[in-house]
Amino acid sequence: MFGQYDVIVVGAGHAGCEAAAAAAQLGSSVLLVTMSMENMAQMSCNPAMGGIAKGQIIREIDALGGLSAIVTDKTMIQFRMLNKSKGPAMWSPRAQSDRMLFSMEWRNQLEQIPSLDFLQDMVVSIMIKDGRAHGVKTSLGHTIEGRSVILTNGTFLNGIMHIGEKKISGGRMGEIASIGITEDLVALGFEASRMKTGTPVRIDGRTIDFSKLEEQPGDAVPGKFSFTDTGTLRKQRSCYLAFTNKAVHDILRTGFSRSPMFTGRIEGIGPRYCPSIEDKIDRFAGKDQHQLFVEPEGWTTIEYYLNGFSSSLPEDVQIAALHKIPGFENAKVFRPGYAIEYDYFPPVQLKYSLETKLIEHLYFAGQINGTTGYEEAGAQGLIAGINAHRKLRELPDFILRRSDAYIGVLIDDLITKGVDEPYRMFTSRAEYRILLRQDNADLRLTPMGYDIGLADKSRLEVVNRKEQLLEQLMRFCKKESVIPDEVNHMLAEKETDPLRQKVKIDTLLLRPQIHFRDLVTSIPHLAAFIENLEGLNTEIIEQAEIRIKYQGYIDKERELANKLGKLENVAIKDDFDYQQLTSLSFEAREKLSKIRPITIGQAARISGVSPADIAVLAIYLGG
Repeated sequence: MFGQYDVIVVGAGHAGCEAAAAAAQLGSSVLLVTMSMENMAQMSCNPAMGGIAKGQIIREIDALGGLSAIVTDKTMIQFRMLNKSKGPAMWSPRAQSDRMLFSMEWRNQLEQIPSLDFLQDMVVSIMIKDGRAHGVKTSLGHTIEGRSVILTNGTFLNGIMHIGEKKISGGRMGEIASIGITEDLVALGFEASRMKTGTPVRIDGRTIDFSKLEEQPGDAVPGKFSFTDTGTLRKQRSCYLAFTNKAVHDILRTGFSRSPMFTGRIEGIGPRYCPSIEDKIDRFAGKDQHQLFVEPEGWTTIEYYLNGFSSSLPEDVQIAALHKIPGFENAKVFRPGYAIEYDYFPPVQLKYSLETKLIEHLYFAGQINGTTGYEEAGAQGLIAGINAHRKLRELPDFILRRSDAYIGVLIDDLITKGVDEPYRMFTSRAEYRILLRQDNADLRLTPMGYDIGLADKSRLEVVNRKEQLLEQLMRFCKKESVIPDEVNHMLAEKETDPLRQKVKIDTLLLRPQIHFRDLVTSIPHLAAFIENLEGLNTEIIEQAEIRIKYQGYIDKERELANKLGKLENVAIKDDFDYQQLTSLSFEAREKLSKIRPITIGQAARISGVSPADIAVLAIYLGG
């Protein structure tokens, strides 16, 4: 029934879909095995993509040739650029999506790839021979050979859902858990552990009093995620803000004695940065109010998601507390919130390619590695799919450094530092975030995507033209001057000092109060130049402004990245015996032997390895 595939992807969540698409588009024969063909890339939690640091990841996926941004653009119902009041390194795109359309569009995109096959079944075992993965066995009794296997099981590995004192086996409400894979891998020598996440009540929008909520419309001029021509969002749906209060908290506390979190029935570690509502009011007992986001699930549905009200408390407590929130006094609930526990495999067991160290041609991506979020999962799936394809063709691993992309930060953090709670990306995790802005993801990564064969030539041509236009506009601003009479009236309105002599345009743009749009309306020859520069758009103009204003910071960060990057070029052999270096601390020898870094740069980022230990290593290796 089945021939041999180059790559078998287990699970069709965000990681699995990106992995299957990447490997197949690169030329591998791929089988995507999922327990539900109707729920591909299901938005199990909130119906949104992007956000702080996560938006940067989606744009990076797109720049490399992945599909998450394209699917998001085609199905979003609202767009907002977050953190616009801060510096551009912090700007983060976020889209509210139509949950059902999102899953349908992902399936549509995948079905257009000729070398990608699908199977609705459950994988129960990975076939291993001579230390290599070579296929899977399924619950329907199929034995399917594959030259490599990518596991993207999400929250389904031995998943258990908790609602108060109720305990239900499953990976998502209404879907069964995946049994057998964890036990197989542990028997092979893998380390596994448990994590926990949760989701809030879903509410009938017809029963919400929106007059008591604070409306959050999308941006007046909505942006998008993909660098391709995915069209412009012409109408949007609003989200809303609501707030808990003391009465809500008091009711929630009455359920603590029946909460699986507080009684010890949940053993998994939950996300610190997205805690359940009961965890919030327990940890922040002195706070009488918490913000909630009321988010529509789609264009036409009446269903709403109450972001910030994740809970595993008994249903009666959840509903009673909900009714004390202004605007929700008469709210009807479609389904209660619940917590879910699932198995994950500490990611220090992986290489940078996301191939496991223990079994060759076996890759892990997504929540199986202890991450949380669609964006982090999609990024890992993309990298695993690329590298599974490349290894089969004896090509070098595709690895992004921390100075290349947020995706590089994500993977380096996972395999070098490990996780002791669900990992979530933040801008603060990236030490080179001025370089890794959302606006320049295509300039940074599309040439790499083209080189490996995932981003097509038309994408590269667009990037090259964008770079040319940027350079032309910046050269004009550095070369051309502006006289006081042209701009002093505008400068007075902006409450900044007037000019006393002519200056270059880029010098004037360095003032924090001044933006390109101000100069274009005041300087005729600048306006004429921009109008005559074919292909120039607001995105390119904004990027030129960022470069001019922040060039000093950008140069310093790039210099630092280059300096520290030298440590990344000092390789460490995989079989290096750290125990022989008695000058290393005992903890360093233990951690280095376990994680087995491939460079001194990676070794320097391992918790417990001191600068003194790195100095010893550098001297020994001649770095």
